[in-house]
Amino acid sequence: MSVIENSKLAIVGAGAVGTSLAYAALIRESAREVALYDINSTKVAAEVLDLAHGTQFTGASRVTGGDDLDVVSDANVVVITAGARQHPGQSRLEMAGVNVEILRDLMPKLVERAPDAIFVLVTNPVDVLAVAAQQFSGLPPARVFGSGTVLDSSRLRWMLSERVGVAISNVHALIVGEHGDSEFPLWSQARIGPISLADWMLTRSAGGSASSSGSVPFTEAEFESIAEDVKNAAYRVIEGKGATNYAIGLSGARIVEAVLRDEGAILPVSSVLTDYRGVSGVALSVPSVIDASGIARVIDVPFSPKEQALFEHSAATLRASLDTLGLA
Repeated sequence: MSVIENSKLAIVGAGAVGTSLAYAALIRESAREVALYDINSTKVAAEVLDLAHGTQFTGASRVTGGDDLDVVSDANVVVITAGARQHPGQSRLEMAGVNVEILRDLMPKLVERAPDAIFVLVTNPVDVLAVAAQQFSGLPPARVFGSGTVLDSSRLRWMLSERVGVAISNVHALIVGEHGDSEFPLWSQARIGPISLADWMLTRSAGGSASSSGSVPFTEAEFESIAEDVKNAAYRVIEGKGATNYAIGLSGARIVEAVLRDEGAILPVSSVLTDYRGVSGVALSVPSVIDASGIARVIDVPFSPKEQALFEHSAATLRASLDTLGLA
């Protein structure tokens, strides 16, 4: 495989997430062309125009779009952000049912127009919808997968970098499992530079400040607190501004780049698994090699006994949702 020349990224959905992803892709020059589709013709036309007005400052990228699904034709990557919003009193599972039916209609039409594309799901609940999209498309799991815990892992790395006082690029840690309440950090494999997190010594004073006279390791309570903060990070953002959009836009653009640049990057995306540590038939996030073929390889990472139990719990949680929706 090789870097895709004159690459085209199509984004389905011109809401807060879709437009943030388009904006991030333009600034980062993720693709040569960014095409934005939405059923709201007035909204999508305005978003395309606003983005296009800034292309003088974004290299050679081009912006197109509209309310005709043909705008996605011949895309190399299609990112799906469209879906029903959760209404007051509506359960997450009820929202999942609505979005599954949207995908049932949408996926065959997208595959018809972009038969060679890699399809990335961002709409929530992303793990459930990754299974649905893969089934409705008829494509292999390597070509239809969810953004998974790429953003959750970025949140984890940011929190750890703030805690230990090193650049985020030197923090290597992943969230795996469900993109949701049963997700968990893979602490056994976490590193700060070349040093395992278990061996990293924090400096703190008796009062807990960073300027310390002694060095101590992370405590189990600190690990649990960080994991909870990552899990609840989206709720905190939504409480303050109504939605999360910038960070998921950036993380979505990062996945797109790994495909279009044939990088072989390792990212924790969510794909339908087959006998991964005993789990099959559900989509969960695990470290995966992403290149121009989509998911080139799912990496078999060692888990601690506790992590294995958490992973199986996450799989059971997703399987229960799939059973209820008739997708198992």
